[in-house]
Amino acid sequence: MLGGSTVSNSEDTPSASRARESRLAAGFTSRLNLAVDLAVLVAVVFVPAWWRGALLPTEVRPLLWVTAALTSTWIVTSASLRHYASFAYKRALMDETAMITIMVFAVVTMLALLHLLAPVGTPLPRIPHLLIFVWVLTLLLRIGVFRQVASREPPVDDVLVVGINPIARLTAQDLRRRGRDRVVGHLRFSGENDKDLELLGRTYAVEGLTPRILGDASEIEEILRRIPVEEIYLAGTARKNDDEMQHIIRVCEQFGIPFALPAYSFRLERAQPTDRKAVSDGYLHYHHTASKPQQMALKRLFDLVASGLALWLLLPLLLVVIALIKLTSRGGVFFRQERVGLNGHTFNMLKFRSMVVNAEALKAQLARSNEQSGPVFKMRNDPRVTAVGRFIRKYSIDELPQLINVLRGDMSVVGPRPPVPAEVAKYEAWQRRRLAVRPGLTCIWQVSGRNQISFDEWMYLDMQYIDHWSLAQDLSLVFRTVPVVITGRGAS
Repeated sequence: MLGGSTVSNSEDTPSASRARESRLAAGFTSRLNLAVDLAVLVAVVFVPAWWRGALLPTEVRPLLWVTAALTSTWIVTSASLRHYASFAYKRALMDETAMITIMVFAVVTMLALLHLLAPVGTPLPRIPHLLIFVWVLTLLLRIGVFRQVASREPPVDDVLVVGINPIARLTAQDLRRRGRDRVVGHLRFSGENDKDLELLGRTYAVEGLTPRILGDASEIEEILRRIPVEEIYLAGTARKNDDEMQHIIRVCEQFGIPFALPAYSFRLERAQPTDRKAVSDGYLHYHHTASKPQQMALKRLFDLVASGLALWLLLPLLLVVIALIKLTSRGGVFFRQERVGLNGHTFNMLKFRSMVVNAEALKAQLARSNEQSGPVFKMRNDPRVTAVGRFIRKYSIDELPQLINVLRGDMSVVGPRPPVPAEVAKYEAWQRRRLAVRPGLTCIWQVSGRNQISFDEWMYLDMQYIDHWSLAQDLSLVFRTVPVVITGRGAS
């Protein structure tokens, strides 16, 4: 293993990147975008009053309170949706439009509430004016200005390059030049020597960086269990590295991680590929399932519309649950738990708290009472569950805050349930492929008995979903989930 030769990398590590993403606005572009959007809101409140010549000293104070309410609503909503996170600038235009629409409607709702509660004569902006101007201006600025500026900032997708040879050096250099991906490190093929390592270091030194050598190619499975990546570039040749490359391909297929193979075995000076787009970076890219970009775009649109509408319609129920939790037990209303999402990246999943405050500490004492096979913990009469918690768990009401995770992009409405890191650490290689898709609120497991089926059956059902995914299947699972939730069948 080459762990001893690893040099600290001046590029950001994945953990550092995720830490930055937890802030409201990470990076110059995000902070500027937030400031401009808030300025638009302030202008929509004050400019109409000034234009009418009615901006008297006595009217400034109520307008300041209105501005504070509207900007606070914007900030809270944008933080929930992570609208100003650096990765958010890579969302599709449809996603951007949906996100801004949700934020604008949240502000409009607050303004409508102010119209109902404020004393007669308070100089409030008109709802149609705010709706039109804020929505149009923030959307145009986001698409026309800030997305373009953000494209010049450091990338957020992590990739792994296998090899330290000339192909690997050029690959890492090209990836950094394109600005699409961050190279988290290199693995070394057998036969690559210290001379290759020295030349790799020189290539990085040109940009003031140091290569990060994570280990040997034979350690690929162990490394992928520790470091989540979006894609793996196999910068080798079949003539020299065939066995190792074949092993890595098998591991990628088991884990469900996309990988790329060199498109050419020879150097080309004048010849051009027939389809330049297919090999734009000199690699052929492979995924674990068939590409369905149109259906995937519709799936994301469905996620945004369904989760936003559900939160809106279920608001009275959510407020009642919040009150019951606060009145009947000690502790916070929400329970945030680290879960493993797409490609092994972790996120904080939201739930209504249904257990006592020290539930995690008591879990070890109850390990022998686990009624589920495999690395998950399930117990029918769990003593940690509160009285209110038992009811909201039976009818999956405790899961409703995850609609916010769906809006953020952490989860989807339909997909395998997100596991905790401790469970993933015990997964067999084939079981890790369930991390190759975005986790969801419901999947085949939820409509097939939930806690009444074994862990292995659960995993096979998730693999069946991944291998045969379609938008029609998602809609079918949503409709099948409704009666299961209403009757509480299979829950504990």
